[in-house]
Amino acid sequence: MPDTIGVLIVDDSAIVRRALTEQLSRQPGITVLGSAPDPYIARDKIAALNPDVVILDIQLPRMDGLTFLKKLQKYHPVPVIVVSSLTQAGTEMALECLENGAVDVLHKPSEACSLNEMVTRLATIIREIKTVRVSDRASRRTNAPSGPAALSGPPLSADTLDPHRVIVIGSSTGGTEALREVLSPLPTSIPGIVMAQHMPAGFTASFAKRLDSLSQIEVREAVDGDRVLPGLALLAPGDRHVRLVRTSDGYKVRVADGPRVCRHKPSVEVLFRSAADQAGAKALGIILTGMGDDGADGLVAMRQAGAHTIGQDEGTCVVYGMPRAAFERGGVCSVLPLQEVPAAIVAFARASHKQRAA
Repeated sequence: MPDTIGVLIVDDSAIVRRALTEQLSRQPGITVLGSAPDPYIARDKIAALNPDVVILDIQLPRMDGLTFLKKLQKYHPVPVIVVSSLTQAGTEMALECLENGAVDVLHKPSEACSLNEMVTRLATIIREIKTVRVSDRASRRTNAPSGPAALSGPPLSADTLDPHRVIVIGSSTGGTEALREVLSPLPTSIPGIVMAQHMPAGFTASFAKRLDSLSQIEVREAVDGDRVLPGLALLAPGDRHVRLVRTSDGYKVRVADGPRVCRHKPSVEVLFRSAADQAGAKALGIILTGMGDDGADGLVAMRQAGAHTIGQDEGTCVVYGMPRAAFERGGVCSVLPLQEVPAAIVAFARASHKQRAA
């Protein structure tokens, strides 16, 4: 069936393999070509069946999922969706898988995530996965500046920043690595940042810590009521929306539960619309790589409110979905390759200093 997407499931649990096979086989446009209990059998089946997508458990016998992923990306590049339990070890390995070429990560069915929810999310990713750039994902680190010294111009001072200038960033598939490349070169004296990245609950705290260890600015998972401060980036927790709220001396964030928006929680749309309403022309909105159109209308609202907006270009996106939708709807002022986004953030910070001084 040439119009269907072929999937191979790699999981050591026969129950999980059977359940995923049955559920995914009912999804239109998806064909489960087979399954494997370990990487060695998976290797042979990939060679024989040539699947379009591999669903990969992390904790496997004979070879762990991360090691297998690295070998797979080197010798037989194929889009890989990682599934992981919410153990600390599983979370850390899942993040390493994303750094080494996995397209996305989902947690296994649990009390917090039913099998139906997982399969629905899987099917959405699988259907859009043909747009994923795979062959160079594991080695696609851009030539972004390696630290704040690489960004030209005189040093900035947080003391002269306008406290009502703010940066909001939205991302999805491919966004974990994109955020690393955006945040790691930034100096500390920039306006506060609030981010919404599509990621399951339980992964965002570890992801924020990883970003923090790689960046000059402070990065942490947002907590309801956190102040948005210069040199601080707040990441929306998985399964929670984050909104910007204006105060007399800057902003704080509201972190709350609620229905999914644009099929997601956290939703970029929720964050961007709050920025349009609360920050207006004082905001910089950035939409990065991701499937679907979450945040596209919100970025339009930000631009209409006077904010400057940036969309990542197609050439550096893992998936040119969200930025494309935002651009086509008129929400993007500037289209930039990923490696130029940090300099654009610094330029926004410099403008903040000039306006404050004036």
